[in-house]
Formats: sequence, C-alpha cells, structure tokens
Amino acid sequence: MDETSLSTLLDRMPVSWWEADEGLRVIDCGGGAFRDPLMAQRLLDTLGPRAARPVAHGGIDRLQVHFAGRLFDVSCYPERPSAHGRGRLSGLAVDISTVTSERRRYDAFADFAPAAAFIRDGHGRYLWANHAYAHLYGTTPEEVVGRPVTDFDAPEDAAAFLALDRQILASGKPVRHTLGFHRPDGTPGKAVGHRFPVIEGRQTCVAGIYVDITDYTRALSQRRAAEENLQALSEHSGLPCALLSAGGRIQRISGAAAGLLRARPADLLGRSAHGFLAPADDLAQLWRVWRELVACRRRRIQTSAAFVSADGAHWRARLLLTAVRGDPGRARGVWAMLTHQGLPHRPLPALTAAQIRILAKLAAGHGNNEIAASLGLSRQTLDYHLGRLRDLLGAPTRLALVGRAYVLGILDPQAWPPRSATMPRPSGPR
Repeated sequence: MDETSLSTLLDRMPVSWWEADEGLRVIDCGGGAFRDPLMAQRLLDTLGPRAARPVAHGGIDRLQVHFAGRLFDVSCYPERPSAHGRGRLSGLAVDISTVTSERRRYDAFADFAPAAAFIRDGHGRYLWANHAYAHLYGTTPEEVVGRPVTDFDAPEDAAAFLALDRQILASGKPVRHTLGFHRPDGTPGKAVGHRFPVIEGRQTCVAGIYVDITDYTRALSQRRAAEENLQALSEHSGLPCALLSAGGRIQRISGAAAGLLRARPADLLGRSAHGFLAPADDLAQLWRVWRELVACRRRRIQTSAAFVSADGAHWRARLLLTAVRGDPGRARGVWAMLTHQGLPHRPLPALTAAQIRILAKLAAGHGNNEIAASLGLSRQTLDYHLGRLRDLLGAPTRLALVGRAYVLGILDPQAWPPRSATMPRPSGPR
C-alpha cells in the first residue's frame, strides 16, 4: 500500500496522524479524526512535554488524553534524524470515545446487576466492584475499590480466594465453582459463579461474578429435613397415609396404608390410587372433592371412600384429604390419611337409599312402627327390607344389623344421629 492509499484509508477512519519538528510544530497531518493542522497543533500543545519524551528515550509512548470533547488513544514515536541532524516527531491519535461510551454503559449495567461482580489485580487489590458485591460485606463499591481482599474476608477465606486467583492467572482459564465465605455478622454463606482472567489496562487481572445462594441452600436443607421427618413419621407412626400426585398417583405411602391394600409399599409407588377404589354411590362425589383440592379451592376435606385391596376384599374408610400447595391455582399433591377403617368383606350388592335410612333408624333405637311411619312405608314393605338386609349383611337380628352396618362402614361412626358414611363432611379452612 503506497502513501496515497494509506492516507485515503485513514481519511475514512476515526484516526489522525501528524508530523512535527523538534520544537513540536506541526509540519503535516491528516486522517478522519481531524485533518486541520490547527487541531493537530492544539493536540500537541495539550500534550506538551509528554509528546517529546519519546525523542529523549528513543521509544514509543502511548497515552490517553481528553481533547475537543473526545477521548483519544495517542501514540508518539521519533523518526530518524534528517541529514541536517534535526529530529522529527510523528504521532497517531485514535478516537476511542465510542468504545469508552460502550464500556460506561456496560459498567452501569454491571454496577446494578443482582449478581455480585468484582475485578482484582494479581496482588488481591480490588480494581472494581459492583453494588451487589459490596452489599455482601455491608459496604459500598467506593469503600471496596483500592483495598486488598484481606480487609474484607477472614484470613482463611482470603487465603483461599487468593490461591484461586493465582490459579486463574497461571492457567489463563475460567473456573466455575461454588465457594463458601463468611458474612459480616460471622454467619457462613455460600455463592456460585465464575472466576476468569481479564485484561485491565496493561495487566492481567482476575474477574469474578457470583450469585449468593445462602438462603436458597438453607431453604433446600430445611425442606429436605422436613421431608425426611415426614417420611419417618409416615413410616413409623403406624398411621395409614399416602402422598398422591395431582394426577392421583402414589408418590409415598406408609406401611400401614400398604398393609390395608394387602401390598408392599415399593409395589405401590407410581400406581394410580384410583385403581384401589371400589364402585360406590359416592364415587362421583369423591371426584368432585378431589378436583376442588387440586384446584386449591379447598385446603382440607373429610370424606369417605370404598376401597378394594389386592386380594379383592372390599372395605370402607373415612378420608382426611389435605392439599399440598404448589403453583398458584394448583396443588402439587394431596396427602390422604385413612381413619376409622371398616371391616374387610366380600363385595356387597349396593344398598338402596331406603335400606340405608332404615339402618340409620335402627341404630338410633327406633321401633318398626316408628321407622315405617317416618319413612312412609307399610309394615309389609319394612319387613321385606329388614329381611333383605339380614341376608345381605349376614346379620340375624336388629342388633347384629346395626353392628354390621358400622363395622362395614355403611354408617358413619362419628355421626349422631346415625347417618350414612357416604355423606361428605368438609373440614378445615377453605
């Protein structure tokens, strides 16, 4: 490339050049940053003795200078003396105002980012820190910059951090890791992030960006402990209970509940709990209750259900269902606790509503005439129902009918006056 081509190229770039004599008077200049000789002379006057220093030292000097409202990266270097023994000075000025503006925008963004970030030199002295990083130590970025890491961290922490800095500088490679530190109040903290080498000015430094996960790990540990305690309670308390997903699958089940279903807990995990429900008149009501829990419209509901175990036996139990809150508007799962289990029995034909009302009247101690009158039945019809109930429940007397109705879960053992166990009873806050 000849001088004409080079000048044409420089005219289109934010760069200017000049030549000056030993008295720092401009002889020639050009370039896109400024072409006016007066501007070039003003720049040299601004530089003053600094522009002539390379002549004395015989080298190239680089410096940054604010000039005409812009920031320039200036390089000054001497040329060989002419035949008359006079030296000349040449220089190059690069307008870096745009680059610096971008850097300022990045610094402003990083300064208020939620992640803690810093830059340290090879001796552990802070060159820059954002507000989030200074907040970890209960101070401001202005108080951090210029001070060594030993001023902020405990001796053992500072030694570990400096050792990691030396590792980064030696390898030149970034490291992602989790580190522990001590907060200003002495409590332990934990952070996760990256540490990597950066060029700051003319030296290689260490930068880091971290997220404080102390509260997160503490909450995770507390949740894990709570789950372990709940697991121990469900396994060793003897309570028949199970944790069901929102879709009704068994996620956790106690040994007592698995025993009622005549199966091992490990064989039940992941299976649908719906498969253990026996056909019953109140099954549709149970589905409605379940949908209310999953949609978080109810927190806790007490109801009942008829179950069928792995060996085909049927039995009824009262259920206390409690929603486990998850995302807004939807439960993460449902805890089911079984109470007042009925006696396992062979499947029975479904009783009619009239037959269940008759059993409730018998349990309340009413006589046949009173039962017939209150239900609007003739004595002949009542006698037919009583005979049919004796055959269905295998109970020869009135007292045996009442006893069988309770142990089979037909009547609610917690209700007075007696009533059907299939009638739902909501409990707890909505």
